[in-house]
Order: sequence, then C-alpha cells, then structure tokens
Amino acid sequence: ALHKGHLSLVDYSVNQNDITVVSVFVNPTQFNNSDDLKMYPRDLEKDIASLAKFSKDIVLYSPNANDVYDDGFDLQHNYDLHGLDSVLEGEFRPGHFEGVVNVVDRLFNIVEPSNAYFGEKDFQQLQVIRRFVGQSNLKVNVVSCPILREKSGLAMSSRNERLTTEEREEAKLIFEVLNEVKRSFNRLAVNDIYDFVKDKFDSNEILDLEYFNISEESSLVKIREVKENESYRAFIAVFAGDVRLIDNIMLN
Repeated sequence: ALHKGHLSLVDYSVNQNDITVVSVFVNPTQFNNSDDLKMYPRDLEKDIASLAKFSKDIVLYSPNANDVYDDGFDLQHNYDLHGLDSVLEGEFRPGHFEGVVNVVDRLFNIVEPSNAYFGEKDFQQLQVIRRFVGQSNLKVNVVSCPILREKSGLAMSSRNERLTTEEREEAKLIFEVLNEVKRSFNRLAVNDIYDFVKDKFDSNEILDLEYFNISEESSLVKIREVKENESYRAFIAVFAGDVRLIDNIMLN
C-alpha cells in the first residue's frame, strides 16, 4: 500500500542513482501484534501502477516471506543497538526492531545497495538502521528523507487507509500538538510540556495517547531538562480506534 511518502523516497533515489530497487514487503517478524499484521493494508497492483509513473527504470522486489526467510522465521542474528531499540517504539512493541534489523540485513544482502532511503516518520527506525550499518561496517549510505504530510498535517502512512472519516479529522490534533510543542520548547519547562500534551489527549474522546517523549536525537533517551549543544526531537504514538499512528518533530 505505497503512498506518496513512500514514493517520495523512490523519487529521491531515481534522481540520485542509475538503478533503483523498491522493496515491497510486509515483514512478519516486526509485528508483535498478529491482528495488526493481518489488517495491514496491501495493494500490490496499485503499487505497481504508482511505480510505473516514474520515468527511469525501477526494479520492484516483492518477495513472499519464504523468499526472505528461507531458513524460517527464527531470527538468526542479535545486534548491539546501544539501547536504541528498547525505548519509544521498542518499549511498546517488544521485538519490533530486532525484526526490522534482521529483514534490512537480509534485504541489503540480496540487493547490495550503494544508497538506502528511509523516511524520518520512522525516525527511531532510521537511527537503529544507521547504528546497525555502522556496527556491521556495511558500505551502504543511509539517506534520511523528510516526512510527507496530508493537507491536514497528518503524517502519511499506509495505516491511514484504515481511519474512519471522524478519526481522520480528529487525527489532525497530533501534528497540531507537535507544532505547539515545538513553539513552546524553549520557553516552557519540559515537565510542563508533558502535562500540556497529556491534557490535550485526555480531553479528546477519539484519540488515545500511548506515549509522548522528548528525546535526544542521538540516543533517543527521554529527557526532563534541556542541555546546551544537544539536538532534541518529540515523539508521539496515538491510537485512533484500533489504528496506531506515530509521528515526530525536530525541536531545535
């Protein structure tokens, strides 16, 4: 279920490389919720039509699970990710990043890319992959690409297809809150910002806040006070019904 955010990564790649390989694969090992895996949108015919609009040649790699995991779903490798995998998404989706890194490792071995493009909507994933690539001494340049948003500000996601009209309307609040956090970052105490975000979602009957963190970009560690010469980012996960939405914003 490729959306414009995914296609923007393809656009970056086709403009910077001779050959672009697009992997379309719903990876079972990074879902710790079997219902989420089952419900995840899939539309390969539409994906092919979207990719056909690019003027340069693209290789579509759309394997099934047995192609990628020919030795079964038991994850064969353990990676030292310096705690990047245990906070934020890692805390609420245990095993998620182990699945991510294992599949990226396999895809990199299959494709052997010079450059690999990842969106900043999954900023934690981006940092985890950078750590894995550095640790493994792979000759892959990991390129980060900005978040693409709908007109409402909602970060583009395949999961957005599952939102009702009412949920989609209410989900605008996520980006509105993140923008307010950015505006107030240098004038409010961090604890006051946490309280502001909690109050905003406590008063909303449609959206359920799972977590909100302000973290150092490098370590992803949650902070309680701001230090000089550090880069910070706000991270959020929200449920709209049974659809889980994540987003983030750079603060300084």
